[in-house]
Amino acid sequence: MEPKKFLIVSHDGDSSDLAWQIKKEGNQVKYYIENPNAGEKECGDGFYDKTENWEAEVQWADIIIFDDAAGMGTKAKKLREQGKLVVGGTPYTDKLEDDRAFGQEELRKAGVNIIPHWDFTSFDEAINFVKANPSAYVIKPSGHVQENKSLLFVGEEEDGKDVIQVLEDYQKAWAKKITYFQLQKRVSGVEIAVGAFFNGKQFITPINVNFEHKKLFPGELGPSTGEMGTSMYWSEPNKIFNYTLKKMEPMLAQEGYVGYIDVNCIVNGKGIYPLEFTPRFGYPTISIQQEGMLSPAGEFFYELAKGTDYKLKVKSGFQIGVIICVPPFPFNDKKTFEVKSKDSVIIFKKPTEGVHIIDVKQINNEWLVTGSTGTIMVICGTGQTMKQAQQQAYLRIKNIILPHMYYRTDIGDRWQEDADRLHTWGYLREM
Repeated sequence: MEPKKFLIVSHDGDSSDLAWQIKKEGNQVKYYIENPNAGEKECGDGFYDKTENWEAEVQWADIIIFDDAAGMGTKAKKLREQGKLVVGGTPYTDKLEDDRAFGQEELRKAGVNIIPHWDFTSFDEAINFVKANPSAYVIKPSGHVQENKSLLFVGEEEDGKDVIQVLEDYQKAWAKKITYFQLQKRVSGVEIAVGAFFNGKQFITPINVNFEHKKLFPGELGPSTGEMGTSMYWSEPNKIFNYTLKKMEPMLAQEGYVGYIDVNCIVNGKGIYPLEFTPRFGYPTISIQQEGMLSPAGEFFYELAKGTDYKLKVKSGFQIGVIICVPPFPFNDKKTFEVKSKDSVIIFKKPTEGVHIIDVKQINNEWLVTGSTGTIMVICGTGQTMKQAQQQAYLRIKNIILPHMYYRTDIGDRWQEDADRLHTWGYLREM
C-alpha cells in the first residue's frame, strides 16, 4: 500500500501507541487529544505530529480513526455518511457499551442467553431488592462513570450482605455520579472475551480470544483497575464467538459499524453468559494484538474502512502484554503523581522490542513519564506457547529502568487451568 494520511481522534490519548505504530510503517499521522488536561495533552509528544483542531484536518486525511470514547460514534457516523473512510462507532454501538441494560437487551433480541439482571436508578430500591432476594450479585455502574473500574464490585456472599454494604457506601459517596446501575446475578466460571474486527458489512477473521487481568496484584488480589495485562491468541471462529458476537452481525451491518468489537463472557459447563460489550479498541488489547499481526496496521485499517474483505495475517501461538505502572495508579492523586512520577526518565539498558507507549512523551530522544493516570507502557511477548510468551515479555521488562514502577508478575498464569476447562466444555473448537 502507498503511504496514507491518518487522522486519529482520541479523548484521553488512548490511541497513542496505534498512532506511533502506523507512523513507523511510513504513513503520515496527525493526532488529536480532546481531554483538556495538560498532562494528557502531552501523551505522544515527540513520537508523531499532533493537531489542536481535528475538524480542520478532515479534508487532509485519507482515513480517520476514532477511539470511540465519550460518545465519538456520532462524529464517526456523520463523517462516514459524508463519504469519508472512517474507523469508528455509531450512536448505537456507543450505547451498547454505555448502557448495560440496552446491551443485554440487544443480545437477547439476537437470540443470546443472558444472565438475569436488574436495572436501578435508586440505591434504596436496589438495597431493598437484595434484602428481598438474597444472593451473590455484581454491581455494575452504567454510563461514563463505568470507566472507573474500581466501582465494579463482585459480591462473594450468598446472602448478599456484602453487596448491600457496598451499595450503602456508594449511596453516601457516589450518588451524584452513579445515576443508574445494574445488579447482575453472579455466575461462576472462566472469564473470557472474544472479539473481531468489523468492516461495515461483516466480521473479518481470524477472531481474537483474550483473557484480561483486572486486579492490581498477582493472584487477582487488590482493587480493580482498568487493566493490568492481557493474554490472547488469534483463532478461527469458535463456539463462544458463534453463540454471541456472530449473532450481532446483522445489527452491526445495518449500522455500518467499522472497527473492533468484543464481548466479555463467563462460561461454565452449563452455558455461555455474555457480560458486556467493548465496541471500540480495547486498551491494552490493541497494542498486544499488533504484536500478533503480520499485516501492517495502517494497511489493515485502511482496507477495513473501505469495506474490503481483508484476510488479516497473524502469527500462530500466543501473545501477552503487561502494563507498567507508576504511582498513584490505580488511584487519582495529582499530588502523588507530580511528586513521584511526572517527568521520570525511562531508561532501556539495551534496544528492546515489544514496547508500546501509553502515557509517554519524548524530548531530545529521552522517554519521559507524562499523562496523569500512572499507566506508562505495555510490554509484550509472543511465543508458540503461553509460557514462551510470558518469558519473552518479562525478560523485556527486566531491560527497563523506571523509578517506582510496578506490574503484575503472573499475566498468563491462568491459561493452563482455564484452557483445560474450556477445552473440556468444547468452547474453543473452531466452527
